[in-house]
Amino acid sequence: MENWIIRTIKKEDNQAVAKLIRSVFDEMEIPKVGTAYEDPYLDLMFEEYSKPESAYFVVESEGKVVGCAGVAPLENEASEICELQKMYFLPETRGLGIGSKMMEKCLEQAKGFGFKKCYIETMPFMHAAQKLYKKSGFEYLDAPMGNTGHSSCPVWMLKVL
Repeated sequence: MENWIIRTIKKEDNQAVAKLIRSVFDEMEIPKVGTAYEDPYLDLMFEEYSKPESAYFVVESEGKVVGCAGVAPLENEASEICELQKMYFLPETRGLGIGSKMMEKCLEQAKGFGFKKCYIETMPFMHAAQKLYKKSGFEYLDAPMGNTGHSSCPVWMLKVL
């Protein structure tokens, strides 16, 4: 895949982002209960990430949203800790280094907001994602942090920024 860019989400991306995230859940058979699939703002990502110390990015290729990820404060946790949230890519974007570029963008933004640590939750079978997180400096935790509401995500990781 060529001619792709990472940019900040726009209001008109809401429908495409929600569709992309739901399609990855279906494709990978990720549980829908206790995960990001149930988040009430999934159809309003632009609005949700317009809040302070929050940012959401999309990967666009030929006018189509093919990937997404963002950062926001980790709920019910120290103000110095953010969460890498809703990082999903369509199959055609995987394995091309786009995830690494998106990770760089999100972590750079988190540092810009003044966060000192970044938290992430994922599924045990998402090996490629975990490989990216480890390569980016995330380390496994023994228990979850904050209150994400994602009780079905049993893999927790943290990175010092």
